[in-house]
Amino acid sequence: MPKMKTKKAAAKRYKLTAGGKVKYKKMNLRHILTKKTTKRKRNLRKPGFLDAGPVHQIKKKLLPYG
Repeated sequence: MPKMKTKKAAAKRYKLTAGGKVKYKKMNLRHILTKKTTKRKRNLRKPGFLDAGPVHQIKKKLLPYG
């Protein structure tokens, strides 16, 4: 059986933690930053973690060897 291919778009967006959670970078921190508050920008720098629902799909279909 051939190797499964990783979806490269998903590999660029998601990382798997040691505990099995899916980590991603939050959106809205690229441009038009002057109107966003400092508190909002600071919280957007922290990584986001996916809920339990789509984690199984991402691990199985998009990142099979993650």
